[in-house]
This record gives sequence, structure tokens and C-alpha cells, in this order.
Amino acid sequence: MAQVIVRRLEEEVKTRLQRRARRHGRSVEEEVRHILRNAVKEESRPTANLGSRIAARFRGIGLDEDLPELRGQAPQLPDFGK
Repeated sequence: MAQVIVRRLEEEVKTRLQRRARRHGRSVEEEVRHILRNAVKEESRPTANLGSRIAARFRGIGLDEDLPELRGQAPQLPDFGK
């Protein structure tokens, strides 16, 4: 297994890691492993496109239409009717 050494870690970060580890019933070392595993998992998850994410968030509360994906289109300023 690999080892990682973190140098010049701020005292406040160390203290907060210790508190977090205690809350979760783990050693600081195990807490750091847990944090790193989760960070890598999140990075490897496929993310949906913005339109799909917006539609999913509002589905069930009134948004029933598909939102178009706006890939490759130049941004446009909104027209507020001035």
C-alpha cells in the first residue's frame, strides 16, 4: 500500500480532522483515508449535463418539459424589455 506524507499542514486543519475523526469513531489516519476515497469516487462519477440536472431537480414540482442543451451556442444577454 502507498503512503502519503502531508507536510506543513495548518494546526487548525489538523485539529478539525481530529474532531471529525472522533465524531465518526475513527482514527485520524482512517478519517483521512475515508475523505480521500470519497473525493476520488466523486471525481469519477459521470455528471449529467446542466439541462438534465435542472430538469431532474424540478421534475415532480411542475417542470414537465425537456430543457434543451445549449452546447456550442454563444451566450446571449437577457432582454428585460427596456
